[in-house]
Amino acid sequence: MVFGRSSRRETPVEPVTLKILVAGGFGVGKTTLVGAVSEIKPLRTEETLSEAGRPVDDLDGVESKSTTTVAMDFGRITLREDLVLYLFGTPGQDRFWFLWDELAQGALGAVVLADTRRLEDSFAAIDYFERRGIPFTVGVNRFEGADEYPEETVRAALDLGPEVPLMTCDARERESVKSVLVAVVEHALVRSTREREPAAT
Repeated sequence: MVFGRSSRRETPVEPVTLKILVAGGFGVGKTTLVGAVSEIKPLRTEETLSEAGRPVDDLDGVESKSTTTVAMDFGRITLREDLVLYLFGTPGQDRFWFLWDELAQGALGAVVLADTRRLEDSFAAIDYFERRGIPFTVGVNRFEGADEYPEETVRAALDLGPEVPLMTCDARERESVKSVLVAVVEHALVRSTREREPAAT
């Protein structure tokens, strides 16, 4: 008989799967972000912008954009052997916001992408997650020709509390996007831990 060696085979780790939303204004880079990190071919529901939509679609600042997400983007990324994120990109146009409630069900947290040229387009997403108590991180997407501002200036313009993570990113770069997603997960877990702690007497 051989001692000191386990006779049991190591069982494979069953990964924890978490749902993360990617939100923000029209043309801010949500589809690009999901595509940059997804290890599967992303599911996209993009349609060509039409003349019929011009009266209701605000193209200021994104005049070259020719498509729009009409339902959602979906991707998956494995952060660790035991942690998998499912990413759901929300549609950015006002007329598709009715889908957000369905997409938000069961979400651990969210990324709000922002463009410094159109920060006001981020307000709706920030307000949505604040009202529903969903933890979120703001990622300021770098665009060519866009001015860069100090963190405190952007935080004040978006009226973010000090507890909300704010970071710059490039939605085209995998490692940059991964950093934002890690920040979302960490922020959500810290907040969840605080909420479970008994109140001090």
